[in-house]
Amino acid sequence: MTKLLTVGEILVEIVATTRGDGFREAQPLIGPFPSGSPAIFIDQVGKLGTPCAILSRVGADDFGRVNLDRLAADGVDISGVAVAPGEATGSAFVRYREDGSRAFIFNIANSACGRLDATPEGDALIDTCGHMHLMGTALSAPGLAARALEAMERIKAKGGTLSFDPNLRPEILDTPGLRPALDRVLAQTDLFLPSGDEIFLFTAARDEAGAVAELLAGGVRDIVIKRGAQGASHFDATGRTDAAPIAVEEIDPTGAGDSFGGAFVSFWLAGAPPATALAYANAAGARAVTKLGPMEGTSTRAELDALITPVQGH
Repeated sequence: MTKLLTVGEILVEIVATTRGDGFREAQPLIGPFPSGSPAIFIDQVGKLGTPCAILSRVGADDFGRVNLDRLAADGVDISGVAVAPGEATGSAFVRYREDGSRAFIFNIANSACGRLDATPEGDALIDTCGHMHLMGTALSAPGLAARALEAMERIKAKGGTLSFDPNLRPEILDTPGLRPALDRVLAQTDLFLPSGDEIFLFTAARDEAGAVAELLAGGVRDIVIKRGAQGASHFDATGRTDAAPIAVEEIDPTGAGDSFGGAFVSFWLAGAPPATALAYANAAGARAVTKLGPMEGTSTRAELDALITPVQGH
């Protein structure tokens, strides 16, 4: 099987147990939870048994160990994760507002995962991988972007494939150098996984059908639009496939899109038909929101089968 590589941030998430706007007064907290979009994605891939690895950096602290222990237990190759003595593992403090939106305080750029240098271990790992999954967050961090783009170019140069999830917050779109990097990645992308209106960040078209047609004509082979609680859609040269939403009780949506992506890419690499890959990805996203903590809802194949079978049977 093709080994899958991702590059990007590893951090812990600490969640306020009260609802409100931000952290201007003391709050009860729960955590640390293993987190970071690439880490959640790759954990889901590992749980499905797909060979996979991550290039990143953590501090020589308990927060780093929480992540490394979880990833290794779930089948992820962590040989490319550097442990940096004297540096802190990245963190995100999260509090839900009354309307369900979230207030974040991030420490990423100035943490261990804010910089990723070339290492012999990392170079050796890249050489073992035939697929790269890249997220926009890695491109928005100057200390990560160069290494991420280098890994992409090396894997593509030997005939490998690339999946790309923009995963971009609007406030970082003006980051210097980000737009050229995004365009460079899209030009190499085989499988594109935007969420909702993210597709319009990359097209002149302002309607979904036109944007999809434009991207397919530009060389992207498969497009998957994540629609959250409205399900998901897959597009390729042969047409469109939709997955209906699965009704679940939402506890924490953080990481749902990353879990969806990990499942879809795993099945896509295994040659599954779009409808099958989409069904499992949709189930992975749905199951992810039922657990508190961004990586707590990643799923095994058996757990996804249990969620899909009643839906298909109905």
